[in-house]
Amino acid sequence: MYLTRFRFNAARTGARRLLTSPQMLHAAVMSSFPEAPPTPDGGPRVLWRIDYNSAAEVLLYVTSPARPDLTHLVEQAGWPTAEPQGWSTYDYATFLTGLSADSVWAFRLTANPVHSIRRKEGEPTKRTAHRTPRYQIEWLLKQQDRGGFAIVEKAPEARRLERGDEYELAVGGARGLSFSKKSSSTGKDSSAAAGRNAVRIAAVTYQGRLRVTEPEVFRLRLASGLGKAKAYGCGLMTLAPVV
Repeated sequence: MYLTRFRFNAARTGARRLLTSPQMLHAAVMSSFPEAPPTPDGGPRVLWRIDYNSAAEVLLYVTSPARPDLTHLVEQAGWPTAEPQGWSTYDYATFLTGLSADSVWAFRLTANPVHSIRRKEGEPTKRTAHRTPRYQIEWLLKQQDRGGFAIVEKAPEARRLERGDEYELAVGGARGLSFSKKSSSTGKDSSAAAGRNAVRIAAVTYQGRLRVTEPEVFRLRLASGLGKAKAYGCGLMTLAPVV
């Protein structure tokens, strides 16, 4: 496994085009590999995430089973003449192997918190996004047991009365993503097909602290992602030492 970081040159037209289209950015990320990486159900896969740290610092993070080559992204949306090559790739497998039970980490995650609802009896269930921080937090808390981690709880004196404030956790950066999948036969959408092919994603960013409870389970979750919409910039959790 590898972890790669790439910085966009947000002043370039190519960068702005990619950043406004999850579908185009997904295609650009997947083009970083000479052979198409597998996307096994529940196993390690290619994940990516955009971090908007400031107007001038927009970062792409990618985790992948194979080492990527982002030359095309540098040419379209980076600094082609700058040194070094324009991206950094790290040995992620060694980091994952070193994760131990009860270790505490700061984390960042962009995810698509959804649930299935049925508006009336007999109707099929429909996947719907959680829109409020309370339910977005509850969604992440439900991922803990099967994810091999636990969100760190605050000391009692540091808590307020709101639901969710008992945890070292913040949720924000909500973004609505909407686009139409292109037809595989023509590469375009007809007006009739556009509605049927529309993709709408509600992405939010979580930041906080967690404790590793089951290292093997947690390693697999980091490599395979959390939640839905993994192809469109959701599901990638990254860790940093607690300062």
